[in-house]
Amino acid sequence: MKNMPGAEVDASTLLTHATSTEKDPSSATVRFEHIMQWFETLTPDTLSRIASIYAEDASFRDPFNRMTGMAGVQQVYQHMFETLHDPRFVITEHVVQGMQSYVSWDFNFSLRGQTMQIQGCTYFLLNTEGLIAVHRDYWDAAEELYEKLPVLGALMRFLKRRLAVKI
Repeated sequence: MKNMPGAEVDASTLLTHATSTEKDPSSATVRFEHIMQWFETLTPDTLSRIASIYAEDASFRDPFNRMTGMAGVQQVYQHMFETLHDPRFVITEHVVQGMQSYVSWDFNFSLRGQTMQIQGCTYFLLNTEGLIAVHRDYWDAAEELYEKLPVLGALMRFLKRRLAVKI
């Protein structure tokens, strides 16, 4: 799914799909399409609709955070908007099987004037209401972030060369 200019997720549409997800597995695919659109258009303003995306008791995990509860997940995104300039997710691929999905993405942002991109993937599991119950991000913090930082990056690249198999 590519970002569609001006596209916004309609909360009532999401809730309609959410309640029908358990009865019709194909509605899970439609539900995930709406969730992906929410991520691609996420802004501080659209973050207020998080209750139509995440379950109240959702679990969230990435290389830096481990949260339980929608309020904690919302704090992760709020922190992202407070510390990074122009953060944006671009969904490159996603696969849906029943109530779960694997999503590949590029996360683009600026930090201290430097444009950066992190590539990763996420595992999502929906609950019976069609809300995200489990959100698990997978990305290599060393390669995708630490190696790109001036001082720490040189050390990380040195360690990577030293530990790599020599062929």
